[in-house]
Amino acid sequence: MLVGIPKEVKNNEFRVSNTPAGVHSLVLAGHQVFVEKGAGLGSAITDSEYAKAGATILDTADEVWAKSEMIIKVKEPIAEEYHRMRKGQILFTYLHLAASRECTDAIVKSGITAIAYETVEVNRFLPLLAPMSEVAGRMSIQVGAAALQRPNGGRGVLLGGVPGVAPGKVVILGGGSVGVSAAAMAIGLRADVTLLDINLKRLGEIDEMFHGQVKTVASSPYAIEEHCMQADLVVGGVLIPGAAAPKLVTDAMVAKMKPGSVLVDVAIDQGGCFEGSHATTHADPTFKVHNSLYYCVANMPGAVPATSTAALSNATLKYSLALANKGWQKAMEDDAALAAGLNVHEGKIMYAAVAAAHG
Repeated sequence: MLVGIPKEVKNNEFRVSNTPAGVHSLVLAGHQVFVEKGAGLGSAITDSEYAKAGATILDTADEVWAKSEMIIKVKEPIAEEYHRMRKGQILFTYLHLAASRECTDAIVKSGITAIAYETVEVNRFLPLLAPMSEVAGRMSIQVGAAALQRPNGGRGVLLGGVPGVAPGKVVILGGGSVGVSAAAMAIGLRADVTLLDINLKRLGEIDEMFHGQVKTVASSPYAIEEHCMQADLVVGGVLIPGAAAPKLVTDAMVAKMKPGSVLVDVAIDQGGCFEGSHATTHADPTFKVHNSLYYCVANMPGAVPATSTAALSNATLKYSLALANKGWQKAMEDDAALAAGLNVHEGKIMYAAVAAAHG
């Protein structure tokens, strides 16, 4: 198969979909790989490294898309890329279509077969979302701690405190990959950490995982409001696979929070789990809601591409190889997990949660 790896063009997106190791595996399996010139530079990967792995370097995105039967990307296509998609081509990337009517319409109109990393599912586990969830979860505490500094508009709280001064209070919504990764970082900074989830069994696992260092609370609107009012930093990491995220923190709750408190919405790719959320960029990451500061960057892992590119490529390679080796239909017949990734095919929305999101 002819496989294309274009350069990402979303604002401050420095990741690339494959490392040279991933390209080498595709070439060894008999496929031809086209990499756009400079695609890996943001992740500290040179064109010569890709060429050494067996890739053909092409000058423009137009050439890569035109020559390739399958395009492997990181982020969903944006407006300047829509015209490149075509019927008969496979697009394998993060799509988050439930959060974007514009992108959904463009993909439907193009006729392309669109397969979403984030809806590939193995026994309720999302193997292609997990590595980026881990990165974003760990980052949420870093960026939250920075936003809490007074010059950045925050409350002026040091999450770890110091001897004689209480640590900052971190409240994490959701006990999945994001929540656990955020908790690990927050504990490492010696913060006071509370995690809420509706799954009591999961809360038991988290309690054991952190040896009681993380307070676990059964989630409800009442509990969320109570704990948010005490929080210095709130991390939203709740996900329904392929669907719009539920709005767990209301505007009325935020109005009651401490002045200068910070809310980091890791679920923003799926529309966000705070009522006042709207997507921001690394160039302009925060905005005020009442007296609190929101951080809603839609591609958080893009800021640490040397780590996140490798993590993503490691996770997706198995599925990229299956699609290239077998074609998408046979690959999905053989693997129900991959079949769950099919979002759009030849103008028809195939994933129920995306169809529901857009009526």
